[in-house]
Amino acid sequence: MSTPPLRVLLTTFPDAASAQSAATTLVTEHLVACVQILPGITSVYSWQGSVESSSEVLVIIKTSASTAPTALDRLRTLHPYKVPELVSLEASAAEPYLQWVTSHCSP
Repeated sequence: MSTPPLRVLLTTFPDAASAQSAATTLVTEHLVACVQILPGITSVYSWQGSVESSSEVLVIIKTSASTAPTALDRLRTLHPYKVPELVSLEASAAEPYLQWVTSHCSP
């Protein structure tokens, strides 16, 4: 039986507290296996006709491919941004890590 592929989800939050709250919820609800929160990034982006710059927190989330759609839906409800960055990337990893991720995610 093959292990489902790994998905890495990327998003940004305005601060560490909101990132921590969403991360805790996603892990507690078994939608993701691991969330890494990286503070201190600067995002430069176009918003409503002008170029903006904001301090943000980058969040890297690991989940199974079968759970990723549900995790993304839940992340949308937890996110404070009107238009959150929600990126899903297919990834590969060593088999033991894939099994660990899969065992901690419930579709």
